[in-house]
Amino acid sequence: MNLSLTATTFAELPLGAIKPQGWLKDQLDIQAKGMTGHLDEFWPSVRPNSGWLGGTGESWERGPYYLDGLLPLAYLLEDERLIEKVKPWIEWTLGSGREDGQFGPSTNDDWWSRTREPFLLELARLIGEQTEDWKGLYEQYPYWYRQTSFDHRVHVVNVAMSFKQPALRFLLSGETADLESVYTGIRSVMNYHGQVNGMFSGDEWLAGTHPSQGTELCAVVEYMYSLEHLVRITGDGYFGDLLEKVAYNALPAAISPDWKVHQYDQQANQIMCTHAKRNWTENNNEANMFGIEPHFGCCTANMHQGWPKFAARLWMSAEDGGLAAISYAPCLIATKVGQGNGTAASIQVETSYPFLDTVKISVNPEMPVRFPVKLRIPSWCAAPTLLINGERYQLHVERGFASIDRIWQKGDELLLTLPKTARLVPRANGAAGVQYGALMLVIPVKEQWQKHRTFPPYDDWELYPASPWNYGLQLNEESAAELGHVFANEIVRQPFSAEHPPLRMQVSGRRIPEWTMEMNSAGTPPQSPVSSKEPLERLELIPYGCARLRIAEFPLVR
Repeated sequence: MNLSLTATTFAELPLGAIKPQGWLKDQLDIQAKGMTGHLDEFWPSVRPNSGWLGGTGESWERGPYYLDGLLPLAYLLEDERLIEKVKPWIEWTLGSGREDGQFGPSTNDDWWSRTREPFLLELARLIGEQTEDWKGLYEQYPYWYRQTSFDHRVHVVNVAMSFKQPALRFLLSGETADLESVYTGIRSVMNYHGQVNGMFSGDEWLAGTHPSQGTELCAVVEYMYSLEHLVRITGDGYFGDLLEKVAYNALPAAISPDWKVHQYDQQANQIMCTHAKRNWTENNNEANMFGIEPHFGCCTANMHQGWPKFAARLWMSAEDGGLAAISYAPCLIATKVGQGNGTAASIQVETSYPFLDTVKISVNPEMPVRFPVKLRIPSWCAAPTLLINGERYQLHVERGFASIDRIWQKGDELLLTLPKTARLVPRANGAAGVQYGALMLVIPVKEQWQKHRTFPPYDDWELYPASPWNYGLQLNEESAAELGHVFANEIVRQPFSAEHPPLRMQVSGRRIPEWTMEMNSAGTPPQSPVSSKEPLERLELIPYGCARLRIAEFPLVR
């Protein structure tokens, strides 16, 4: 094994180089006004007595988890109130280093890593030999069914983190087999445990493909972080596709629109969130309730990294002083482009993507400069178009990116259009999900929020259904687009809400009386196609992330 590092395809821009705008900045602002911006004021695990602030309180994961989201959020928003909250954590941690290389609370064995010291490469090689062989595990994947006992290899959060390990190992080994195992691993886990929201199940342990199994919120944000690293290392747009599907569906669905409460487990088919026994692999009866600390506090601390890390990695630097668009959301980038010392430039991205189809990109270098712009073209988009200063540009897509290498001048404008069409995603028993671009569409179930217990300041809540849920869709088996018309709505400050979804798709469906609740969850979807004598009804589908109660896997009606 070489003791030198292979270069990554892309590189992260410094925190602050990307300023979120539009609906994405609204998400961060709502987050700052909600739990993230106030958690340290009432939750004991991150109060001043935290072990990561020199106290005697919780000294393991919760302080670092919280800081992992609070820090980028504070600096992305340039919020002085949040920055003042961040400083004590950073200052105490930096001041905690000891002569033996340890740092942090004395109860932990955390080793301080100093950069650019050659012995670290040898240490990384040694750790790779002594730790879990994820590459070998993925090549002969043994965990094909729901698990019922503790094992780090089936703990959903460990699995979400693990996908980046072989790719990081590749940077040291240079062996393509390490990279290939990442693809094998993701395919295997999704094959045996995949859900329509882009995640894999894991109500603590991997739990199979049933749409009423849970997915832990910690796994959602950690999988996003892994995918951000994977696209950086490999330069493959495939990982950007996976990232957007998780970010625009699973992430917002597990958090209340006001960012004050969250779930530990979310279900793709989720018809009520109550204190009740469910078919979890390990979690307790409150795991899918919305609250401050349902089931366990890891997600209370860890959920905050999702949007801020995503926003900070929307674009990355590429070869020859270029830039790569990893994910599409409104933002302003300030960086240097071109070779040599580079030329200062700003890139303005104006878009309502993923809800609408167009992305306007304005390029403004201080002086004319040549550099490549790489635009990720999602695999679901069959007919992308690009106009540069109003003229059609022929796109050539390689590994999910189209590269435009030219001399850019101030005021150059790109208009990228990524037309969406609805398609069916096959699921077990002949059921289907409906995908529309990066979004999954669901039948929303009207939500009745009922306080379960007082847990100031935000409390814990149960959600009960106030409308029927057991519908099958009468869709063309080849295409949902032929029978479903999409209506775009105004993009409001919080687009991920059932009251004001950014789009609706009209479809036809019928109730299926024999499809009933099992163990306080939606039962197994009946084998499609299903016969139903119930009246044909006009239904509306909305984005998955807008609906806290929903049906995302539908039986198909004859």
